[in-house]
Amino acid sequence: MTPHASRLPSRVDTDGGRRWWQFPLVWLVISGPAIVVVAAFATLAIAIIYPDQEVGADTPAATAAHSPGAANAR
Repeated sequence: MTPHASRLPSRVDTDGGRRWWQFPLVWLVISGPAIVVVAAFATLAIAIIYPDQEVGADTPAATAAHSPGAANAR
């Protein structure tokens, strides 16, 4: 035995030699942010395909809010 061998930490193989992708907890940790990214792109696609109508002075919602009888209707 060499004099330096006693100073080296002993390595105990507790994972059975498995790689990182073979642990289920790793996939649980990765899947959370991955699902959020997919949902963000799905929301972006929906927003691009079906844009909301702009609310301006000529829309029915804007004209009804500024009509004289609007305050009495509430």
